Amino acid sequence: MTQDITGRARSTREIEDALTGWTRRHVPRWLAETCVIVLKLGWASLFAVLILAGIIVSKLVWSDAWPIYRYDALVIYAVATQVLFLAFRLETWDEAKVILLFHISGTVMEYFKVSAGSWAYPEPGYLKVLSVPLFTGFMYASVGSFIARAIRLFDMRFAPYPPFWASVLLAVAIYVNFFAHHFLPDIRIVLFAGTVLLFGRTRVWFHIGAKTYWVPMVLAAVLTAFALWVAENVGTRTGTWAYPGQTMFALVSWGKMGSWYLLIFVSFVTVTLVFREALVTPEKPGLAARQP
Repeated sequence: MTQDITGRARSTREIEDALTGWTRRHVPRWLAETCVIVLKLGWASLFAVLILAGIIVSKLVWSDAWPIYRYDALVIYAVATQVLFLAFRLETWDEAKVILLFHISGTVMEYFKVSAGSWAYPEPGYLKVLSVPLFTGFMYASVGSFIARAIRLFDMRFAPYPPFWASVLLAVAIYVNFFAHHFLPDIRIVLFAGTVLLFGRTRVWFHIGAKTYWVPMVLAAVLTAFALWVAENVGTRTGTWAYPGQTMFALVSWGKMGSWYLLIFVSFVTVTLVFREALVTPEKPGLAARQP
């Protein structure tokens, strides 16, 4: 690790430790651990929260008389947010690599889905390619950012982790099905079963102070998918994107939560391409000593 990356990681850790220390000093002990968990989850999702806040605030204040389109302003805002995260050492370069991977894979899927009529971006903008505004890649990247930052903040380990090749194969199958179901039978039921078969025994181990906790990985994926479904409703209610036949104040279909659930596994496996040290697998017994 270069000195620059180490400096960034140290700076981020100092901020996290300060938040944790303040909570433990000012909150009753019986509430402190819960508050620390919430604070760390909020800190891990900072990039996603800022992107979502930009969408909400821009909708509330934007005027058609302004010389720049809202979509174009969101592109500039998303890029500026990413630059500031690196400049102020709120993000490591490894996390930036993850965001880049998600930006590419998410943008490719957006181009396909919009062209297939799955959803649309109704507002005008110059910074659009194939009717997709360029800030959309950052929305997918925010999911990867959250997972990567959460792994680091909570010192997470995933055990017992299935064979890595199997997790990659499942992620590829899920990603391909997002495209292929427009032409071939949708196999998402098989993919749902695949996530339980592969990850049903996997626990997400994490640390709060000196204590170690765990949660089933499948349950963690369900809870994260629900949070993303809520965020998606924010997107449709602000008119940032729209599904065919959906009014601005109608809830996004609960079926979309299933899509987010599957995307979580694609996202997680993508993150593990960079953060392999968090996986405790039979094929890598040397990591067993790091399992809580």
